[in-house]
Amino acid sequence: MFKNLLIADSGKGQVGEMINMLRDLPAFKAARVNLLHVVTEQSKNESEEHWSEAGNLLSSSVQKLGLNPEEVNSIIRHGDAKQTVLKVADELNVDLIVMGSRGLGRLQSILSNSASQYVFQLSTRPMLLVRDDLYVRHINRLMVTIDGTGVGDDALKLACEMVRDIPGGQLTGVHVARQEPTPSRGASTGSDSYLDKAIQRARTFGVELKPLHVTDPDIGRGVCRAAEEINADLVVLASQDRRPLVARGLVDLDKLLGGSVSDYIRVHAPAPVLLVREPEQG
Repeated sequence: MFKNLLIADSGKGQVGEMINMLRDLPAFKAARVNLLHVVTEQSKNESEEHWSEAGNLLSSSVQKLGLNPEEVNSIIRHGDAKQTVLKVADELNVDLIVMGSRGLGRLQSILSNSASQYVFQLSTRPMLLVRDDLYVRHINRLMVTIDGTGVGDDALKLACEMVRDIPGGQLTGVHVARQEPTPSRGASTGSDSYLDKAIQRARTFGVELKPLHVTDPDIGRGVCRAAEEINADLVVLASQDRRPLVARGLVDLDKLLGGSVSDYIRVHAPAPVLLVREPEQG
């Protein structure tokens, strides 16, 4: 399923542990690993020193991950980290971007020039975000958000393909409604309809989906509460957050500062988050 991974390695956090867990999954066994380290813009002398350190860091990362150096595409680039990750992801046409995160909130992320938050907001490719404060576990219990949309179907398909070859793997589909529905007698609710369709679709992939309905006025909070309730090891999140219209390099500030559901989940989910975006149109 995943054939081409881009791991943006800063030498810190839990990304290495996450990659080790992923490599245990059949869906990742044959994936090509591209390991990227970005040397940030410095004076010439400092840049050369950082370049040397970057090479040592990548070599150490390959060793820690137990990878064959001949099978890893190690990349060192000079420039702005957040822009470089997006550029390299496009150049290599990767299936998945993997990055670590300090779990900063929206305003903190902007002020601290957070690379992971920027990429999380702007990339249209699937992205796996691993917060530094999380304990990374073997992936057995997956949770996927169900919303009845096209990108939601993509997320469900991806989650099914990941979990079906995991011995004892479990997949829970969660639909969050802002208020408790009041159906007419004998009629099913919208949540029931979404979840029933998801159950049937999961079966076409050979997976039994456990449905979970949550009511919460805050969708992001409801997703995080559900993930905590089932003790999820990974959250697969479908996101329709609006994309920037002017340019990919322009941060969508109203979403960063406003009510982005995916951004809330990025900060508060009790497990790593695999974001599936709706592709840009045109």
